[in-house]
Amino acid sequence: MAIHPVVAQVTARIATRSERTRTEYLQRMRAAASDRPARAGMACSNLAHGFAACAGEDRLAVKGLTKPGVAIISSYNDLLSAHQPLHEYPAWLKDSVRAAGGVAQFAGGVPAMCDGITQGQPGMELSLFSREVIAMATGIALSHEMFDASLLLGVCDKIVPGLLIGALAFGHLPAVLVPAGPMSSGLPNKEKARIRQLYAEGKATREELLEAESASYHGPGTCTFYGTANSNQMVVEVMGLHLPGASFVPPNTPLRKALTEEAGRRVVGLARSVSLAEIVDVKAVVNGVVALLATGGSTNLTLHLPAIAAAAGIQLGWDDFADLSAVVPLMARVYPNGSADINHFQAAGGVPFLVGELLDAGLLHPDVNTVAGPGLDRYRQEPFLSDGELVWRDGPTESLDAAVLRPASDPFSADGGLRMLAGNLGRAVIKVSAVAPEHRVVQAPARVFTTQEAFTAAFKAGELNRDVVVVVRNQGPQANGMPELHKLTAALGVLMDRGHRIALVTDGRMSGASGKIPAAIQLTPEAATGGPLARVRDGDVIRLDANRGSIEVFVDDAELSGRRLVDGPPHEQEWMGTGRELFGALRRAIGPADEGASVFGSTLTPDKFAVPVTTWK
Repeated sequence: MAIHPVVAQVTARIATRSERTRTEYLQRMRAAASDRPARAGMACSNLAHGFAACAGEDRLAVKGLTKPGVAIISSYNDLLSAHQPLHEYPAWLKDSVRAAGGVAQFAGGVPAMCDGITQGQPGMELSLFSREVIAMATGIALSHEMFDASLLLGVCDKIVPGLLIGALAFGHLPAVLVPAGPMSSGLPNKEKARIRQLYAEGKATREELLEAESASYHGPGTCTFYGTANSNQMVVEVMGLHLPGASFVPPNTPLRKALTEEAGRRVVGLARSVSLAEIVDVKAVVNGVVALLATGGSTNLTLHLPAIAAAAGIQLGWDDFADLSAVVPLMARVYPNGSADINHFQAAGGVPFLVGELLDAGLLHPDVNTVAGPGLDRYRQEPFLSDGELVWRDGPTESLDAAVLRPASDPFSADGGLRMLAGNLGRAVIKVSAVAPEHRVVQAPARVFTTQEAFTAAFKAGELNRDVVVVVRNQGPQANGMPELHKLTAALGVLMDRGHRIALVTDGRMSGASGKIPAAIQLTPEAATGGPLARVRDGDVIRLDANRGSIEVFVDDAELSGRRLVDGPPHEQEWMGTGRELFGALRRAIGPADEGASVFGSTLTPDKFAVPVTTWK
């Protein structure tokens, strides 16, 4: 099947735009590559430190300088359900690497915070910054230069992007991402959402709410809604960084263990052959965007994919998302885009069916490198156990549940689940896959807030029982770390259910859990850097039009720009507590949302890196 002309055009323009930065990156990676184990060039004293704690066969292997060394880097902790299953993985991986002729060492752990725990709390203001910390921690683990390959163990929101960004700094090495899988299905998501709205209205008790939440999040594994964690897994599998079919196999099952062990064997086979830099190329990045759009995935990936791409010298921008979204069909409905969860998606055909359909429609590049070997066709297959042995077979060619997963020829929507907005307020992202068509255009007076708490107080006081565009500003990356604003979701849903025309405009995030409310999020330039949103007042009429891709305030530009600033984000001395004061340097250095909100700089407009905050000091 020929590649769709728009996919080909977007790919070509990204490649042209990235020619200099990608060439420079590949030159660095090739210069770092070696045809012998990395530790072979070490001085004796350095090397001795590297195997001082090893024993037996592994000690001899590291000391012997012949077997490839594999770094295990993990986000394990037993606080997070998604990462708790990773506890057993290092032992399994060491055994499988050893059996394949290599030697593995646990090189380092990276932090993993739970956005579910910190949602609406001060700690959420560190969430996006944790991606940069994870990337740096990954770099520290690999900086010992003892290794010829890496195994990256992680699942959720910022963890997978951070691991990848860090590993791409060592892109001359091969790497395999190792997931943990989703928890079993619990309380249906629609019922959970219903209880949340009742609680917001004061019609359900805290005990009833807690019972519903704990019936939803009830065991080891990833949360089962289609948020950032599961979007990460989908995207990196279609980019060829997981073993085929590995994303959504549950933890604590024989198949999950077999896939984990195979990852260890596979990375030894990749050593000094196909590097991470060769896998994460322009075509793989485009494939990741297509998978995101086709499934209505998390808006957080509009931050993470540009940052990952930039780490590989590739310049990916929001216009690329927008143009691809116009031609990529929406093939999946997984909560909050529907009632099903990720386990239902897997049962309906999962990634193998999705990849097969998108390949046959010419919407994915087939000619890519993957950790499973050359060509994306391998990802049409699904893993299973035959007499205890891991094998792959052809995946389903028809959806087993058309209410959850449809063919590209008969999608839920002809275009993707994400759209970009632009206008005199700046640029923003909107997730439309869960927004009913009749709610995709909203024009109403603004009500401006600078905190979620102020919004909640106004809601409880009955001040928002009308058509309204809720503006929550000073929530961008330089303002306070760009927290997710899910504390708003239930109340906004109540207002919509009362028959009001409701929309949200913010320079903060909503992520993959954003649902039926039309929300223009990640607005850039953010208010803290003098963006137009900083000068919007109560009563200004705002129009959000997801169909046209526009976001406008009906105020003369000269008047808007001349208005006095009346509020701003917290000053440094106010942005303290919950460890926030430790992240002041990142807050000052972080770039804009449409360039990945990264502290590492952007390949798109390097002159914009570390934009000084001058409007609120």
